[in-house]
Amino acid sequence: MALELERVYLLVLDSLGIGELPDAHLYGDEGSNTLYHISRACGGLALSALGRLGISLLVEVEGTPPAWPPMGVVGRLRELSPGKDTTTGHWEMAGSRLHEPFPVYPRGFPPEVMEPFERAIGRKALGNKPASGTQILEELGEEHLRTGRPIVYTSADSVFQIAAHVGVVPLEELYRWCEIARGILQGKHRVSRVIARPFDGSPGSFFRRPERKDFSVPPPYPTLLDLLREAGLEVIGVGKIGDIFAGRGLTRDLHTLDNADGMRTVEALARERSFRGLLFCNLVDFDSRYGHRNDPLGYGRALLEFDSWLEGFLPLLREGEMLVVTADHGNDPTTPSTDHSREYVPLLMWGPGLEPFHLGTRACLGSLGATLGEAFGVDVSPLCGSSFWREMRWR
Repeated sequence: MALELERVYLLVLDSLGIGELPDAHLYGDEGSNTLYHISRACGGLALSALGRLGISLLVEVEGTPPAWPPMGVVGRLRELSPGKDTTTGHWEMAGSRLHEPFPVYPRGFPPEVMEPFERAIGRKALGNKPASGTQILEELGEEHLRTGRPIVYTSADSVFQIAAHVGVVPLEELYRWCEIARGILQGKHRVSRVIARPFDGSPGSFFRRPERKDFSVPPPYPTLLDLLREAGLEVIGVGKIGDIFAGRGLTRDLHTLDNADGMRTVEALARERSFRGLLFCNLVDFDSRYGHRNDPLGYGRALLEFDSWLEGFLPLLREGEMLVVTADHGNDPTTPSTDHSREYVPLLMWGPGLEPFHLGTRACLGSLGATLGEAFGVDVSPLCGSSFWREMRWR
């Protein structure tokens, strides 16, 4: 067994669930199985690299038959924290489990939230209800252009989202409004994230801008990121990792525009090999562009694009390096809901010399964080989840 790793590339395919959790009925998610249903909707997905890593040993993927042995270690992870959102999943993955869910607002935000927010920004808000981000722009975008009133909406997740047209509200002003909301949303209304949603275009052709910004609360307990940074290792966040962890525990925070930009960034850092530690990347398009928009065909194309990129990335890995591919929750685009789904997530791990092994099901996303912490030689006792590092074997 390798005593320590030099570098880990942890890639989160945002929302790639692989089947309902035992408590999915509590969330209205019975029958959800994101990857399986996408593969069927697409008439099959030939996932070459993910197939060799063992994805079809975890869930049926039409077009990608299972084969043993996989390249490395495979398993599936169960989330223990209540909820099914990005923040909760990433925090637990990094070893910080929640015991109480974040507040959600299926009927919109109450007056004790909206009234001080509207007073502070000097105008009334539109919306204030759960909605799809694209649908609410179609519904209220024209009125926003006419009145300058921000569009406030939420979802099944614990989020306070503010949408504003860049021609009406400058980005810095939108970000200031989000900071105001973040200050108000404390105590029993301490939502997971306040999200700036700038958009552009004209009625009938509105589109979201890439300058989205999340204003998150920090994790309540130490995370793998904190422990690695304190040990003098680098922790590089790629994509929205910095937003999810409120910047905590990172040595570098590299925002990206989309999946393609995220993959380019990961590959460039892998070729440089200029760091020792963890590269933690979230590829958000699967969730934001396809899961939430109930677009299984688009989701399938994005998976094929990732798989093609992964084919070229795997040969870059050298001794002392390891790739980890996982997810944070589900978002089954074949269901009527446009929200996340409560599902198991895959765990695929490979590095030169890592021997094939099936982990089965691990009952905490934090098992991954504890394992990576032990792989880097840090004390993982503050983290939730049990490490399986000593079960892994290296040639």
